[in-house]
Amino acid sequence: MEILLITIFTLLGLAIGSFLNVCIDRLPRKKSLAFPPSHCDTCQHPLSIKDLAPVFSYLWLRGRCRYCATRIPLRSLLVEIISGCLLPFSYWYHGLSAEFAVTAVYSYIFVVIMFIDWEHQLILNKITYPAALAALIISFFHQPIGIVEISLPWPVVADGISGIINSLIGGMAGFILFLIPILIYPRGMGWGDVKLAGLIGLALGFPLAIIALFIGIFIGGLVAIILLLSKRKGRKDAIPYGTFLAIGPIVTLFGGSAILNWYLGLL
Repeated sequence: MEILLITIFTLLGLAIGSFLNVCIDRLPRKKSLAFPPSHCDTCQHPLSIKDLAPVFSYLWLRGRCRYCATRIPLRSLLVEIISGCLLPFSYWYHGLSAEFAVTAVYSYIFVVIMFIDWEHQLILNKITYPAALAALIISFFHQPIGIVEISLPWPVVADGISGIINSLIGGMAGFILFLIPILIYPRGMGWGDVKLAGLIGLALGFPLAIIALFIGIFIGGLVAIILLLSKRKGRKDAIPYGTFLAIGPIVTLFGGSAILNWYLGLL
């Protein structure tokens, strides 16, 4: 039974990855996600089912369009592989639970943000604003780690209010943490990064949001140093910082509680 569920979630994750690729391709270009149907951007030929099998079609076609031989971006394969791994791993880590669903949803949102920022240096309001609203709604029903306890005769409502407050505290912490640097040095990052930090805070709450942001900052700084030392980027070249910030919450959704407990143990 366990193997069957993991297989099902893997196949479902691969299918979700195909949809995420559509989002990554079309949202920055302000195109509909539904129309026109999937097609090659170069020759405009409609894609058939055999062209759309996640991962397998890319490998079978050797990363090229069947009809015009134009190279398909490697990103398409990466997104499908990542998506195909996230869902079964979420199930393996959390089981069939609320944490499983929340982890999967947030992970996929941050995957879309990650790759759009990498390719276009954009963090779209049409993603962050609805995701922020969804995070507040989800926080009423689910909170990973709460810091606020409210005494009401209705425990479910009390937990829900605590979750929303926790989410808002995390959102404010993330937003302010990135607002200060942009006010001091506006050219250092974009407002999209500030909004993304706020979204991470709303999604993870406090204090997990701080862990996620510091993971993202560390990864972003490390990659920036590597790019500068290898001369692939110059000191004045833009680096898609949101890409690395979006990695932080994905890591934290799986290991944030363990990291926090380890840190508190040190204290």
